[in-house]
Amino acid sequence: MTVRKSFDRGLGEMEALLAEMGGRVERALGEAMDALESLNAFKARKIVKADLELNQLEERLTDLGAKLLATQQPVAKDLRRILAAFRIASDLERMGDLSVDIAKVVLRLEGQTLIKPLIDLPRMGEIVQGMIGDAVQSFILENVDLAYKMSKDDDLVDALYSQIIRELLTIMAEDPKAISQAMLLSFVGRYIERIADHATNIGESTVYLVTGTRPDLNA
Repeated sequence: MTVRKSFDRGLGEMEALLAEMGGRVERALGEAMDALESLNAFKARKIVKADLELNQLEERLTDLGAKLLATQQPVAKDLRRILAAFRIASDLERMGDLSVDIAKVVLRLEGQTLIKPLIDLPRMGEIVQGMIGDAVQSFILENVDLAYKMSKDDDLVDALYSQIIRELLTIMAEDPKAISQAMLLSFVGRYIERIADHATNIGESTVYLVTGTRPDLNA
């Protein structure tokens, strides 16, 4: 096998690991939101337990990238691809942690009844699930347009988050007994909003790969 073919195979393995991480994070967020809507502690515990597997995938990607850097000495776009993959893996790992944080809120709410039907939080979750898949695909396909779409989606998430906070503040003012749960639900909104920010970070990494410059898609 030629040096270039060996290098390309290594890059392909890195992209496959990123795709697997992205799929796991997308599922974890969806399952965490399902657990929240039904206050299903069993589902929540499964999400917390599965996070270790995501961390192991990040470690595998880091080891593979380090080996490519040490043995192939890539330059220019190849070097950017590996550096961007490191950063994306870190973003995905953090997104997984935030999904776990949502699951932990479910565990804290175990035995309670939701103070209101959840509408905007699940909508936020759906948008961000789509962002996760789009973000990873933007990198693998080198699709800058898809990367910039992260910024528009993030604006929708931010608007929903602001609406949720206003509604929860009203509930807390009207019913002091609801304050504890309302605060926990506000944390969930914040966790989802942070996942969206990490998705825009991945979009930035895609633009960096293609152009050599990193925009600010969170602006």
